[in-house]
Amino acid sequence: MRKKAAITSIMVGLLLFVVWEYSARRVSDLILPQPADVFTVLMRGFTNGYFYPHIMTTLTEIFIGLLIGTALGIGAGIIIGENAFLRNVFSPYIVISQAIPKIALAPLFMLWFGYGITSKVVITALVCFFPLLEATASAMRQVNNEQLALFKLMHASRLQILWHLKIPGGLPSILQGLRVAVILALVGAIVGEFIGANQGLGALITASQSMMDTTLMFAVLIILALIGFLLYGLVNLLEWKLLHLKKGEEKH
Repeated sequence: MRKKAAITSIMVGLLLFVVWEYSARRVSDLILPQPADVFTVLMRGFTNGYFYPHIMTTLTEIFIGLLIGTALGIGAGIIIGENAFLRNVFSPYIVISQAIPKIALAPLFMLWFGYGITSKVVITALVCFFPLLEATASAMRQVNNEQLALFKLMHASRLQILWHLKIPGGLPSILQGLRVAVILALVGAIVGEFIGANQGLGALITASQSMMDTTLMFAVLIILALIGFLLYGLVNLLEWKLLHLKKGEEKH
């Protein structure tokens, strides 16, 4: 089944490539550049090192923001999930904060933190925070009642129940939140660069737009797609390792 799905996925990709090539031949390069031209720009940019500083800047913003947002989101999710009083107190404010588009706050962060990397990291951390908060808080409340009763029968402490039951049992939900946060981290960093930056892939897209260089813009979009795909794959790899580690511990 997986082999068939992989072959079908490759066929869909080839079909999209053919449609791209067919469409590009019938319109101006300013509207839709040909694939060969885009890949030429990509190869030239990587060969002469033009893309590397921009990629490193964006990746730095993503990883720092993701690290901060993940730590705060999981930590706050555990606290809120474990404490019904705090959950009831902060739930309205969480809903209100969720209703405000984080991207709309980007200009404000630029004003507060300047146009350097700090403002992009704050935006990235903020957009990562809420998916992980929701996923972790939900995971803390989805504990198996029979297992919980067994832990209490063995006089396990609240910390032991959290560490040995709730967190391992909630890993799939938490990792699902991380999977969403990874993609949002890329979006947050790029939007921050759109608003104000002189380096980074978002800044490069803005520059290509001002120069009306659609070919360069498509090349950067392909790089962004590859980065998003790799980050998503890393989360899947992390999930596979953690769940296999959990199964190994359960066997022992």
